[in-house]
Amino acid sequence: DMKLKDVVFTIPQRGEKKKLLELSILNVKQYKADRLKQAEKLNPEQRTVRLLKEIQQELHLDRLPMQIECFDNSNIQGSDPVAGCVVFVKGKPSKKDYRKYNIKTVEGPDDYVVKRRYQRAMEEKTPLPDLLITDGGKGQMSAVKEVIDELGLNIPIAGLAKDGKHRTSELLYGFPPQTIGLKQNTPLFR
Repeated sequence: DMKLKDVVFTIPQRGEKKKLLELSILNVKQYKADRLKQAEKLNPEQRTVRLLKEIQQELHLDRLPMQIECFDNSNIQGSDPVAGCVVFVKGKPSKKDYRKYNIKTVEGPDDYVVKRRYQRAMEEKTPLPDLLITDGGKGQMSAVKEVIDELGLNIPIAGLAKDGKHRTSELLYGFPPQTIGLKQNTPLFR
């Protein structure tokens, strides 16, 4: 599309010149990737910000997810339920903010723990997350959304869905939940 005086552009369609053009494009992509890796080695914060921007773009968030909170619950064959909350601030684990909840009398641990956590955060005026992730599928996302709506909060909610072997296989987002096409084994997915 570029126009320069006294210059004619030709785009090879086949043969040796096309192969040379394809090789040049590969070289430029590799050079760009190498420069990015080099810059990230010199400034590790740059990698974190890039990943947070990618999350923001993939989920169409209004702001960069500087604080992400993830909830998971567990039990031993239906008894002794516990729930945990891990917190990431600026893409790094904030272990001082991790919480473990022993659940004694409540049927729905997700909504109970989320309600407990954010009611307290509102009372103490502590920062709320920019993104909330539940380790569960659509059902858990819906339970959490009900609590968030009940509290009058506006926190985006995502869910981690498992495959048949109980491994996290996809990210769900939105209502109704849609699968976000993230490739497994990429830094963004992790």
